[in-house]
Amino acid sequence: MSLRSTSLGCVLFMTFWMSALHAGAAVPGSHQLNLAEANKLVALPLNCIEKPYPYKVGWVLRDAEDLKPPSVVHPVFNGCYDWHSAVHAYWSLVTLARQLPELEKADAVRSLLRHNLTPQKVAKELAFFRDERNASFERTYGWAWLLKLQLELQQWKDPLAEQLAANLRPLSDLIAQRYLEFLPRLVYPVRVGVHGNTAFGLSFAFDYATHNGNSALQSLISKRARDFYMEDRQCPIAWEPSGYDFLSPCLEEMGLMQRVLPEKLFLTWLQGFLPQLADPDFTIDTAEVGDRTDGKLVHLDGLNFSRAWNLYLLANRYPQYAHLKDLADRHVAYSYPNLIGDSYEGGHWLGSFAIHALNTSRNQQE
Repeated sequence: MSLRSTSLGCVLFMTFWMSALHAGAAVPGSHQLNLAEANKLVALPLNCIEKPYPYKVGWVLRDAEDLKPPSVVHPVFNGCYDWHSAVHAYWSLVTLARQLPELEKADAVRSLLRHNLTPQKVAKELAFFRDERNASFERTYGWAWLLKLQLELQQWKDPLAEQLAANLRPLSDLIAQRYLEFLPRLVYPVRVGVHGNTAFGLSFAFDYATHNGNSALQSLISKRARDFYMEDRQCPIAWEPSGYDFLSPCLEEMGLMQRVLPEKLFLTWLQGFLPQLADPDFTIDTAEVGDRTDGKLVHLDGLNFSRAWNLYLLANRYPQYAHLKDLADRHVAYSYPNLIGDSYEGGHWLGSFAIHALNTSRNQQE
């Protein structure tokens, strides 16, 4: 990264910091999402949902008849470069509209949601997933975000959201069932720092299952998490990151285990898994992005947000880990200023990660 880009990032962040203070809202680290920044962030999903190309398809072609535009195959979740990023985008719209109904573009958000999350369009998405060729499509990264979107709609106390949640329910029910079918067959967890990471894929699903009283899914995730991770020790967090991670393998695992284990058992497990986190002087460098126009390298901004939300989750619950909030703040501070005006390579998805990190910083758990 050049000195010029580093300096520009610092200037942008300080501008954001001072404008937030002037508006009476808080900056990352003081546990609020600023309305002024939300008005900027909401533009990212609004713009990418309406942008059909470039697009990366992820389905298996049976023959030439399957060569169809993404908007035909996925009438809800098209745009935003790929299916899971479109789901990210819808979640961003819903969570911003729910938390900040005074958004400048609130009417545009509601209109887009009403137009696209219809029973007819969801039925086409459902038919796609029911095709046996697509049994592993978006497993489990996109699945997790879909359940997170469903949960966000359920928590939005608004008549429109109630209708949209009902419209999306058949697809989320199918995804929940897919977890139940898949997890008993998964012998080993996937520990990479990208889409396939098992711990991340189970965390959002566990939140969904807990909120919805889906005891079968909740119990299965808890069991498989213990099967996969209970004996893990000394996670090599110093090896992170790999070249284009956007999830922290060590901290995503920690976030899942915090969800599924009772407090005393979790703290004992954490002392063996990442004992260095208890040190008030513990630190880890933020992941540095060498080129934000490169779709892989910009992943590292996502890693900074992933680290942040898991550190916030731990620090908010356990006072003995409160010192980690500062470390999380530094990770947000590095990557947040680059969201607005970013190239499409990062702009189509990173806003979702930033919003989730900021929500977690103020203990706004879905």
